[in-house]
Amino acid sequence: MTITERSFARRIDLTSLQLFVAVCEAGSIGKAAEREFIAASAVSKRLADLEGALGTALLYRHARGVDLTPAGQALLHHARSVLFGLEKMQSELSEYADGVRGHVRVHASISAVVQFLPEDLGGFIHQHPEVKIDLEEHLSADVIRAVQEGAADLGVCNAGALGPSGALLQRQPYRTDRLALVVPQAHVLAAFQTIDFADTLDHDHVGLDANSSIALAMHQAAARAGRAIRLRIRVSGLDAMCRMIANGLGVGVMPMRAFELMQSGSSALRAVPFTDGWATRAIELIARDFGTLPVTARALVAHLTAEASAERLAA
Repeated sequence: MTITERSFARRIDLTSLQLFVAVCEAGSIGKAAEREFIAASAVSKRLADLEGALGTALLYRHARGVDLTPAGQALLHHARSVLFGLEKMQSELSEYADGVRGHVRVHASISAVVQFLPEDLGGFIHQHPEVKIDLEEHLSADVIRAVQEGAADLGVCNAGALGPSGALLQRQPYRTDRLALVVPQAHVLAAFQTIDFADTLDHDHVGLDANSSIALAMHQAAARAGRAIRLRIRVSGLDAMCRMIANGLGVGVMPMRAFELMQSGSSALRAVPFTDGWATRAIELIARDFGTLPVTARALVAHLTAEASAERLAA
């Protein structure tokens, strides 16, 4: 290391890097301060010192929060890599301690969060009460991006539906879900036992976010049929979709298991399974490298795969 490199390293402290990443992820100094349990003025001072040490502005500050400058975008990439390396070092050292402890950042799709993760994560925490799991719900494309950038240790989503975007990530099988058409009990399509997606295209649809894996699969299927989806409204969650459908705003597509969990005891709606091959989906675990995950994250992966295997054997 040269004298210049040593001088640069001494001007950068890890706490400031961590706070910089927190501000970038939260979108504002105030929100980052709340998340990190530190005064906003202290965060602002740290960022100003960091910009002074680097000799360049990292953030555009405005009334709604902050945006990254080009230099800030470059630093965010490197800061995440540095912090990821430190977490890996800590995890390897922690293997010498008794028991499993630590912190795992998990980003997951709405399908995984609603259908599988509550029970599976609950079982893991019961076995390892000293482990902290930060779970965030995102679109599958955003889950993949977070894992690629190091913002999440582990992702859980339908990675296969997004084509080459997750090609550089490692994947392990987790669960399988099946999409179904959700309709009011009095709807003409409620009489079907199973249905082809193309047969729903004459009816209004209640859809999810345009970038969700379900919405992307639906539009691809409609294009193959040479048709368009009659989209009446978009909603952000499955609960909202069910409420819209129950009130006559259209039909919708969601995972069968999620519907069964949310509509337990209710008879207002019915789910009709699709016959289309694309409607059976693989929910996968994704990571940059499963072998180099922190020991706590590796323990979580082992637990999730074991729970999935047990369910498959019981089926």
